[in-house]
Amino acid sequence: MIDILKRRFGLLGRNISYSFSKGYFTEKFNDEIFVGNSYENFDIADINHFSGLLKNNPDLKGLNVTIPYKEQVIPFLDKLSKKAALIGAVNTIKFTKNGKLKGYNTDYYGFKKSLKPLLEPHHKKALILGTGGASKGVAYALDELGILYTFVSREAKENIIDYNLINATTFDNYQIIINCTPVGTSPNIEACPDLPYEFFTEKHIAYDLIYNPAETQFLKNAKERGAVIKNGYDMLIFQAEKAWKIWNK
Repeated sequence: MIDILKRRFGLLGRNISYSFSKGYFTEKFNDEIFVGNSYENFDIADINHFSGLLKNNPDLKGLNVTIPYKEQVIPFLDKLSKKAALIGAVNTIKFTKNGKLKGYNTDYYGFKKSLKPLLEPHHKKALILGTGGASKGVAYALDELGILYTFVSREAKENIIDYNLINATTFDNYQIIINCTPVGTSPNIEACPDLPYEFFTEKHIAYDLIYNPAETQFLKNAKERGAVIKNGYDMLIFQAEKAWKIWNK
């Protein structure tokens, strides 16, 4: 059955010309069964421009949300799914039939589904590098997988350690290291989180939410020490397909 509805979707973010989502959904909509659907970037300098965006685009049916608005967009929404409320971050917005905006989180789903095949019994604890919206979805997924975790940031706070505390003992205790920061994203591909990479081993998983480049410096450094590595591409595919199902249910 051919979908002849003219429906508009898009990505909300800042400095998002690199967007995975636009390319992915544009290619998807080129398929004849999705005739009439379109996807575009909505690059805004400040979240307070969101209301104007909605006013100027009354025919939108759904949005993805990326850095830096996954948390900032929440006050503008009418409702959150139970999981989005628990996570405290939104990366998918559905425009309901009665004109309301409902926020969902599909990041946790994409991350969980992409990490699960890599897990072995000795993978008990994870370090989450970064404390932004993406890290919250990752933490929720780890909770569901029964994996304990600790957040890492440039400044130590309650329940958060700083990079200076990471040493050989840390790597003995934490077998999964997840980069949820933008450090290493194209074009700054030589950058990487400040870690003692010599302590990675074949028993570690290094997971980077970044997908461009496909192998970040963080992943290269971990790979040299024998770690299993994974970038964020599969996570993006899984979360995008989950968003598509949400928009169409």
